[in-house]
Amino acid sequence: MTKEQRRGRAIAMTPDEIDAFLDEERTCRVATMGTTGPHATPLWYAWLDGALWLTSLSRSQRWADLQKDPRIAVVVDAGVAYDELRGVELRGKVEVVGDVPRTDTPVPELEAPEQAFADRYTGGVVVRDGRHAWLRLTPEKTTSWDFRKLGR
Repeated sequence: MTKEQRRGRAIAMTPDEIDAFLDEERTCRVATMGTTGPHATPLWYAWLDGALWLTSLSRSQRWADLQKDPRIAVVVDAGVAYDELRGVELRGKVEVVGDVPRTDTPVPELEAPEQAFADRYTGGVVVRDGRHAWLRLTPEKTTSWDFRKLGR
């Protein structure tokens, strides 16, 4: 269960608005903590059944960071003008799902996320390149904002 947002309730998104927003947007920004400090990178994602699914190169700085410390913060945002800004921050610990790196060995738990990701980014074709692996973030804390609500 995710913690309830305490500050900024007037501009917070409802759970349905969060789901719709995360379904609509395409790029997230992932922050990990490494030995030399924070590391932030953009990634594609799939939002499915209350979990954020990320595919990451298993030989990346992000992957190395998460193997040492699975805590992560992910931001998805949109808008240009101040009164258009909206977004969601998800925090928690990621878990590795399936093979590292991903192989063609069937993993029932990955069927839905892989297909959702493929439908979203690769024309429905599931790509397994032997270099990426799957991470699942089930948020422990969710914070959202929608500045469009300020004028209401």
